[in-house]
Amino acid sequence: MKKIVVVLVVFAISLVASAQTEKKANSKQLPTLPQLQKMMSRYAPTELKVDTSGLSAGDRKAIAKLIEASRIVDQIQLEQRWNNNEALYNKLKKEASPLGKARAHYFWINKGPWSILDENEPFVAGVPERKPLGANFYPEDATKEELEAWMKSLPEDQRKEAEGFFTVIRRDEAKKLKIVPYSQEYKDRLAKMSQLLHEAAELTSNASLKKFLNLRADAFTSNDYFDSDVAWMDLNSPVDVTIGPYETYNDELFGYKAAFEAYVNVRDEKETQKLAFFGKHLQDIENNLPIPQENRNPKIGAMSPIAVVNEVFGAGDGNMGVQTAAYNLPNDERVIQQKGSKRVMLKNVQQSKFNKTLIPISKVVLSKDAQADLDFESFFTHILAHELTHGLGPHVITLNGKQTNPRQQLKEQYSAIEEAKADVTGLFAVQFLMSKGLLKDSLGQGDVAERKLYNTFLASAFRTLRFGTKDAHARGMAMQFNFLVDHGGFVVHPDGTFSVDFSKIQQAVKDLDNKLLMLEATGDYAGAKKTLAELSVVRPEVQRALDKLKSVPTDIEPQFVTANLIAPAARMASTVTKVKK
Repeated sequence: MKKIVVVLVVFAISLVASAQTEKKANSKQLPTLPQLQKMMSRYAPTELKVDTSGLSAGDRKAIAKLIEASRIVDQIQLEQRWNNNEALYNKLKKEASPLGKARAHYFWINKGPWSILDENEPFVAGVPERKPLGANFYPEDATKEELEAWMKSLPEDQRKEAEGFFTVIRRDEAKKLKIVPYSQEYKDRLAKMSQLLHEAAELTSNASLKKFLNLRADAFTSNDYFDSDVAWMDLNSPVDVTIGPYETYNDELFGYKAAFEAYVNVRDEKETQKLAFFGKHLQDIENNLPIPQENRNPKIGAMSPIAVVNEVFGAGDGNMGVQTAAYNLPNDERVIQQKGSKRVMLKNVQQSKFNKTLIPISKVVLSKDAQADLDFESFFTHILAHELTHGLGPHVITLNGKQTNPRQQLKEQYSAIEEAKADVTGLFAVQFLMSKGLLKDSLGQGDVAERKLYNTFLASAFRTLRFGTKDAHARGMAMQFNFLVDHGGFVVHPDGTFSVDFSKIQQAVKDLDNKLLMLEATGDYAGAKKTLAELSVVRPEVQRALDKLKSVPTDIEPQFVTANLIAPAARMASTVTKVKK
């Protein structure tokens, strides 16, 4: 009891101190209950059901352990987003009023008190007016300039650790900056996750899953994720799981720090086999990218694996705001050089997004004759190509005689540039494969296939633009959209609809692809910043179209029906609750 009282006192003091130095959200008008309900309605509740009857008895038991571990990922993600996140959420959950319940619900969707779809505007009182750019990866009182100067002053090995994926930066007792590995920062929770993964490994008979789970469990306590990332690349199992720190979008200060996420999936073997041929053509696509030959990768590594899955459960960064439709991992360039990267397509999530958002969007933004071209296979194939082409283009570059990579050079601009690059290179890749007749079984061929591809992409652009320009994907899409309009590929009509000019779209895509790939190839931070500043804006004609879409859900809010049957949330009584020291 004494420890709890001390913790509460320390927390109260920290809130008082914070209030003296920050403007708080209660200085603004916060959403009323009807307004908050309208905000929540942008996420369409969607049941995700997955047939697990084909799994072995051991795998069904293992998947329950993985869902339990993933619920701990949710807790770590809350901690990573903001230092007072967990305390605030626990307070909101106790609210009995309809408004209090709505705030708790919307908090969980956003994994924090800032609305992702509203440029991170707060919807709860007593919090900073904007989500801290460095989330909870850096001291709240540290400026970017202080952090940069400190990192540059470190010996090379320590600098790499400070800028690495798996550390946070804290202050010591003398207020000096220091490096703290994730294995120490989240020690108790990672220990519990490690235990659950080892238990799951004991239950499965699949050798590749057993190996990955044991290595990832060890990585949680050693802070060395390399071997388990390599094992994840070799994972070939009916139970397909991704769990750990991966994406860096939450670090808006530098784009260095990885957020914890989890996806527990069941592999769709039929679809996986159907799409596996894409990996065989990656080098051919790389060899034909619209950039100088010296900037292409002569060997992109082993054929990149592709898995089509149905999502049973998502957690942490894998279930926050707009839902992930596919992902391309790992992000560690050492693994990418050695093994490539793996693409995981969440087919049931993609189908849900297409049905709940893209079909109604198309009826508003596409010209009437183009609406008939909306096509799920084209949508699905472009998302696949997007994930594939993350692995193409420059990944290791040399500047001033030193080897580096685009992520380090483009810093906080990298995520938006890279997402746009993957979109545009994905279009280029699909068009390239269609021109060789390689996609005729799934997309058809000729003019019909081209119309379906680009009209579906045009409608999908508005789906992404609705995420808000604080989102890396939406920033990248705004830049793409404006470039393609300026170069004649997209056409704006007086009635507020949009269409594709098929005489110009292919060249416009090539020109944009060249621009984005060369920003990465040259590590051009200033150029990336200028490009995004000029083009990552919502122009009036686009805003008018977005205004017409207000009654259309922006995305889905998954209801994990199968996961809750396999591993009811009540089982989580053993979950560790971290006590702030």
